[in-house]
Order: sequence, then structure tokens, then C-alpha cells
Amino acid sequence: MTHKKNNMKQMKQIVTTLVVVMGLVMVGNSTKAQGATGKIAYISLTELIPAMPEYKKADTALNDYQQALGQNFDDMKREYYEQDSLLNSKDTIKYTKAQLELKKKNMAEMMVKLQGWQQQAQQLYQQKQQELIAPIQKQAIETVHVAAKENRYT
Repeated sequence: MTHKKNNMKQMKQIVTTLVVVMGLVMVGNSTKAQGATGKIAYISLTELIPAMPEYKKADTALNDYQQALGQNFDDMKREYYEQDSLLNSKDTIKYTKAQLELKKKNMAEMMVKLQGWQQQAQQLYQQKQQELIAPIQKQAIETVHVAAKENRYT
């Protein structure tokens, strides 16, 4: 849930940045073209993009991806705790010293992997978000530009 809030916050920041950039471009272009047409239009990409059907599909895919990342983490924890229980039980008698050493080394590696998983999962999620949302943002911007050109807006 925290990932979703952070990602929504990042998405809003990206969209806000796009709106500001488009606004600056529009202001620069409107100054040049104001004598020719005089028509100026503004659109909120922060409202447009989430209203697009493609965005809803991407949001669902992101939620599924986030759940898969969470499930992967749960599986890793379960495996770690199973190994920990095994090494702390009386069943260790059946292992040689070398086998126990390898199992302990494996557990240490698993612990490092678990500790770094949250950051890695966040990076994977952000990559997936960029992969899914960037084309939608591009499509929205292109559509706005086409509509502005057709209707002679600056």
C-alpha cells in the first residue's frame, strides 16, 4: 500500500512537471503566435491521463505487479524461516559440519537478499510504472497537440 501511495505521488509529480513544461511551451508559443490566431487553450494532464482507458488498464497491471512483488518477498521470508527452523532444530545432527556450514552461509546470503529486497522491489516497480505509463503520457500529449493544431490553438 505504501508503494502505491509513493507511486501515485511520483506519478502526480511527473504529470505536474509535464503540465508546467507544456505551460511554458504554450506561453512561449502563444507570445509568438498571438498576433496570428489569439486562441489559447489549457488542459490539465493530471485530469486527462487518469481518465484515459489505457491508464486504468495500466493501473490494474501495476497493482497486479505490486502484489506479485509482495508475494515474492513473502516466499523468500518463508524459505528463510524454514531454513532457520531447520538449523535450530535437533535434525542438524544428520548433517556433516561442512553441510551445516554451507547451510549457514546460504542463510546469510538469504538474509542479505531479504534486506535489499524492498529497495530492489521499489526499483522494479518504478521501472514497470515507467514502462506502462510513459506511452500513455506520450499519447495524451500528442492528442492534445493534434487537437490544438486542428483547432488553431496555441
